[in-house]
Amino acid sequence: MEMLRTQSGIQSQSLGNKFGNHQQKQPQDIQKTILKGIINSLLQEWKSPTKDYLRAYFILLQNPQFNNTSTYVIYAHLLRQIAMLVEDDHHFLVHWFKKLSQKRFKQLVERLLQFISLHLFPAKPEEFPPISKCSWWIPSSSKVLALLNTANNLVLPPLIPYTDFYNSTLDHIDLMEEYHTWQSFGNSQQSLVDKVSRRERPDMNMLFLNMKVRWTYLVSDSLDELTRKRADLQKKLKVTFVGEVGLGTGGLTKEWFLLLIRQIFHPDYGMFTYHKDSYCHWFSSFTCDNYSGFRLVGILMGLAVYNSIALDIHFPRCCYKKLLSPPIIPNDQNMPVGICSVTTDDLSQIMPELAHGLSELLSYEGNVEEDFYSIFQVFQEEFRIIKSYNLKPGGDKIPVTNQNRKEYVQLYIHFLLNKSIYKQFAAFYYGFHSVCASNFLMLLHPEEVEILVCGSPELGMHALQRSTQYDGYAKTDLTIQYFWDIVLGFPLDLQKKLLHFTTGSDRVPVEGMADLNFKISKNETSTNWLPVAHTCFNQLCLPRYKNKKDLKQKLIIGISNSEGFGLE
Repeated sequence: MEMLRTQSGIQSQSLGNKFGNHQQKQPQDIQKTILKGIINSLLQEWKSPTKDYLRAYFILLQNPQFNNTSTYVIYAHLLRQIAMLVEDDHHFLVHWFKKLSQKRFKQLVERLLQFISLHLFPAKPEEFPPISKCSWWIPSSSKVLALLNTANNLVLPPLIPYTDFYNSTLDHIDLMEEYHTWQSFGNSQQSLVDKVSRRERPDMNMLFLNMKVRWTYLVSDSLDELTRKRADLQKKLKVTFVGEVGLGTGGLTKEWFLLLIRQIFHPDYGMFTYHKDSYCHWFSSFTCDNYSGFRLVGILMGLAVYNSIALDIHFPRCCYKKLLSPPIIPNDQNMPVGICSVTTDDLSQIMPELAHGLSELLSYEGNVEEDFYSIFQVFQEEFRIIKSYNLKPGGDKIPVTNQNRKEYVQLYIHFLLNKSIYKQFAAFYYGFHSVCASNFLMLLHPEEVEILVCGSPELGMHALQRSTQYDGYAKTDLTIQYFWDIVLGFPLDLQKKLLHFTTGSDRVPVEGMADLNFKISKNETSTNWLPVAHTCFNQLCLPRYKNKKDLKQKLIIGISNSEGFGLE
């Protein structure tokens, strides 16, 4: 153990090689004894974490002997200890992970994925403890995978493709069945069991997040309800509008999402700024005493993911990147969240002209100080008042030069995307993770989180055709045949407009087109009328037009001139 304490972070990789090679020459029972002894030593002797303590974990994690299922119990305890480390220790490990060779890094990821797969589908179940005694194995391994994923993201180019973190074994699990089982019994199992044992009729409402709101006080009522029922956020959502009868888990629930998002993102609320050049929203930098509105938006996004509802929200990719920082959700809400490394590429997703100007500043071949007259200060308009902020102490007196322009650009972008909106984003961050707190989520890439929230941008109209239901029509009717001939021949932009017109979003749910439950109903009104859509039910009401030409003309006019629930 003294040897482990004297090695540097980089040297530890070499030691890991020697340690692993030496162990391979030992009989299996001796190897296990050595590993167990070392782990026990770590658990019992080192009471306060040090770099030496972390270095030992770093070395042990690379031991190839953990490929052997006979060592999985020991391996699991190692993973649990690493997962339980404080955030500062995780930062050290991430720093060391990103310095590994591509080969060694890939081996670590593959070993963890194999550990998860064999735990879920053991070839010899008798080799593992009862599931009740090792339920912490997968959560612990997922935390360590999250650290490796973060390290991978910090390296340009990444050490391995992010798809190498995918575990195809999970495709063999009926995830929806698992989800419904957890949903039905995980949150409220004990209460239901107690009631049944007393021969009382159980209240099935305890299985739902029951929201009761008024149309005229939609935002305030929603915020009050979600605040009061924050312990129930991870239950199936059921919305009731006061004075209206409807199925709360279907159309009214989606309508609640659509209307609430539309109101919150309206310019009058001042919470988000719409950037026309990039077609996206970003957090307003105004300061206030209450950031509960931003928390509400985060909760809404989390609930949408949890209830498989795609939202028509236009955040830049950088927003989802910030949602995944830090890689492990902190237990202490005083810890910084949502702070990530940002570049001109991130800024260009929101303010492309400004990003272009900063890029030109970096590449300018003349005298920056004389030609640009810039200082380490930024100006922002807040409620029609121009305010100035120094990018560093004394920034209003420091000119930008050829020598310090790179620092100026980095500080400028950090201010715009991190510092100036920190409180707003922190409230949003904790709102989202109050619903979707999961170490598996933290393994995702920003692109994948965006798909979970907004749906996939990849349309599959043939799949939509196969899954469409009809009311008043049959799929063999001439009007329906005309409709699909027209839609399948539409360019992509018109197909997106049709989807947005009928569902409130131009994206496809993660589960695919079939999950839309798209329906075409016969509209008995005049054939001079345009098609009508009920976005809350993904329903298109289509008159029986005289011919294909009329149908196409009316359909294009309808989908191209209806605002729907768009945020613009």
